[in-house]
Amino acid sequence: MRNAILATLTLGLVVASCAAPAPTGQGAKPARKPNILLIVSDDHAVHALSCYGGKLDRTPGLDRLAAEGMRFDRAFVTNALCGPSRATILTGKYSHVNGFARNEQKFDAAQWTVARALQQAGYATAAVGKWHLEANPVDAGFDRGIVLPGQGRYADPFFLVDGKRTKVDGYASERITDFAIQWLQERPADKPFFLFLGHKAPHREWAPPPHLLAEYRSRTFAEPATLFDDHATRTDAARIATMTVARDLTRTDVKMDVPEGLEGADRVRWHYQRYIQDYLATVRGMDEQVGRLLSWMDEHGLAEDTIVVYTSDNGFFLGDHGFYDKRFMYEESMRVPLLVRWPGMVRQGSVQQAMTLNTDFAATLLEAAGAPAPQDLQGRSLVPLLQGAEPEGWRDAAYYHYYEHLATHNVHEHYGVRTATHKLIRFPHLDAWELYDLAADPEELVNVAADPAHAAVRAQLEQRLAQLRAELHVPAEAVAR
Repeated sequence: MRNAILATLTLGLVVASCAAPAPTGQGAKPARKPNILLIVSDDHAVHALSCYGGKLDRTPGLDRLAAEGMRFDRAFVTNALCGPSRATILTGKYSHVNGFARNEQKFDAAQWTVARALQQAGYATAAVGKWHLEANPVDAGFDRGIVLPGQGRYADPFFLVDGKRTKVDGYASERITDFAIQWLQERPADKPFFLFLGHKAPHREWAPPPHLLAEYRSRTFAEPATLFDDHATRTDAARIATMTVARDLTRTDVKMDVPEGLEGADRVRWHYQRYIQDYLATVRGMDEQVGRLLSWMDEHGLAEDTIVVYTSDNGFFLGDHGFYDKRFMYEESMRVPLLVRWPGMVRQGSVQQAMTLNTDFAATLLEAAGAPAPQDLQGRSLVPLLQGAEPEGWRDAAYYHYYEHLATHNVHEHYGVRTATHKLIRFPHLDAWELYDLAADPEELVNVAADPAHAAVRAQLEQRLAQLRAELHVPAEAVAR
C-alpha cells in the first residue's frame, strides 16, 4: 500500500515523445524570472544517451531535452565522484575550495551556495532525491529537503522529509519524481522556483524497475572496443584499481551466480552483459521519469517559463578499458552529459562545442535569474554559450583532481589538465605521468608521456598545469617526489 505522503500524487506514467520540433530562433530575454529545474543523475555515462549518438539504447525522455534545447559536447567534471561533484555544482568552486573533496566528508552548509543566493533573490527552493552531502539541505539554502539518506536505495527507499526519516513504498526513481511533482504543486504560486532534483539512478548496484527486468535480461549489447584493454602503457594506478569487469564485480552486482565452466574471456563477456543489462535498464527507468516530469510540466503550463538542465555528477565506465565505476581522469569518467532547454533563449536542437565544467552551473543559474554572482566563483556563466556565442577568452583547458587516494576501488590520487587535443595526468604518489594525444588516440590507449616525440607537448602541458594550479590556488603536493 502506497505511503500516505504520496497519496495525493498523480502516479500515471507518461513517456514523452522524442520527436524533434522545428528549430526556432533566439527570442528576447523573458521579463519575469524563469523557473529553474536542475536534474542531476548519478553515474550516467555520455555514451548511454542516444541523443549523444550512443548506440547501446534509446533515451527518449532525455532526447526530448536535446531536441528542444542545447546539447553540450565537451562538458566535464572537476572531480568524478558523487558528493564532491554536487558540492561543486552548488558552490561554483573546486573541491579544494568548497571543502568537500571526498565522499566521507560533510558539506559545510554555512558556505555560499547558489540555492541560498536564489532563495535571497525571491525563489522558492527545494532539494529532492539524491543529495549525498550529509548536511541538511535547509541549511544550504533550500526551503525544503526531501532527500535520500546517504546513497539511498532503489526498492522501498527511505527519505529524509524535512529531516524526518520516512519509508516510502515503491521504486526510487518513481518516488523521487512523485515528491518533485508534489512540491511543484504545493510551492508558493507567487514565486519562481529552483528545484534541485537528484536521481539515484543509475548508481551501483544498478537495480532496474521491475517492469523492465525481463526485457533487458533478454537483450545482448555490443561490447566496447576497449573491454580487453591490458593497460600496458599506463602507470600502475590503472593496473591496481579494483573496478574491473573481469575481477571486481560482485554477486550483488550481477545478481546471480556465474555459470559453471565460464573462464577467461567468456567469463568477462558474461560479466559485462549482466552489468550492462542492469545498468541500461536502470537508465531507462530514470529516463522514463524525466519524460514523465516534462509531460507533467507541459500539462500544467510550466514548460515555457522553466529552464531545464540535465547533467550527471560524473561519467561512468561501461566496460571501457575493462572498467566499471568512475574516478579516473579518462574521458568516460570525466565527461558528462549536459542538456539545457530554455524556451525563447536557446535554439532548439543546437550543439555547443565549447569546454564547460560543473563549476559553471552556479554562475549560469544566477545570470539566468538576474541575480548577482560573487567574485570568488571559479566557474563562468554559460548564458552566452546558450545564446550561441562563445565569449572571447573562453577556457581552453580544464583542471581535474581526484582526492580519494587508495580508498574505494583502490584508485590513486591524481590531477591533470585536459585541452582540446591532449590530456596530461599526474599521479603524485607514484611520481608518474600519463599523456594522451586525444586527436590521434581518442580512446586513450597509448600513454606517450615518455615518448621523445611528445616531449615538447608534455613540457607545454606541464607548464599549463602548473599555471592552472596556481590560478585556482590548489595546495602544493603533500607527498614526497
